[in-house]
Amino acid sequence: MERQSVGGVHRLSPEMDSIIAPGARVEVLAEGFDWAEGPVWVEAGGYLLFTDVPQNVIWRWSETGGLSEFMRPSGFDGEDGSHLREPGANGLVIEPAGTLLMCDHGNRSLSRVDLATREKTIVVDRFEGRRFNSPNDLVIHRSGAVYFTDPPYGLEGMNESPVKELAHNGLYRMAPHGAVTLVDDALTFPNGVALSPDHGTLYVAVSDPEGPVVMAYELDEAGGARASRVLFDAAPLMGPDAPGLPDGLKVDARGRIFTTGPGGVLVLTPEGELLGVIDTGRATANCAFGPGGASLFMTADDRLTRVALIPA
Repeated sequence: MERQSVGGVHRLSPEMDSIIAPGARVEVLAEGFDWAEGPVWVEAGGYLLFTDVPQNVIWRWSETGGLSEFMRPSGFDGEDGSHLREPGANGLVIEPAGTLLMCDHGNRSLSRVDLATREKTIVVDRFEGRRFNSPNDLVIHRSGAVYFTDPPYGLEGMNESPVKELAHNGLYRMAPHGAVTLVDDALTFPNGVALSPDHGTLYVAVSDPEGPVVMAYELDEAGGARASRVLFDAAPLMGPDAPGLPDGLKVDARGRIFTTGPGGVLVLTPEGELLGVIDTGRATANCAFGPGGASLFMTADDRLTRVALIPA
């Protein structure tokens, strides 16, 4: 049975035809979520994991098995979560060892999950003795360092939350030995993170309606940040017919950036030129490449969607 299709692909440059074939459809794979997020393809198992942050669930989807519940609760598992706006896990990444590293909104930490046993261990939950706000998204550098963002979205009241212990909303680097350093404390709402193919540039989406931008940070050989700049300003795209903000983002093998933003998923060159927009019909939270880079999964509000790609 043919799946429902939504939205479409808006091509602003001929280069889009080498990324997404003309006539490609945006398919709806599953729906009925509160706010779908954090997709990651698990190559070893041939399935996708993604989160529903408000519902505190990690879902699993595969072509053969369809949709099934993978982990509940995914984040906070205490008795009183009244201080939390979003108690579940958010961004997910598969570590080289095959374990799942997650941004655990509800526990205000980075946590590790054994995919076979579902056993979860908190990796880090504090910076200089103060609890994180609600870690949101993460990416692993080839050095083994982990970059992650820490906006206040998981806290009831967000910046005004009485349990918020840090004065800033930070971009952090966790070294392979576990030490955490602050990369940037000036971003209003840091969100998605991704790396260029050579791991020399770190991209960070800022989901602030007053300043919806994608930042680029130049990294040294050890993964330390040197200089930063605004790569793309999404403000001109905002409007009633273009829901969404810069949120989650991924980078393909040719360095092209797939970032959520007003209207769906924006496809950018490494220089910040907008090539096109993948319209999911919803405010889109995040995206992930499927096997071989031949598809892009997109978590779009209450839906999981997919579009076929021409592998880079």
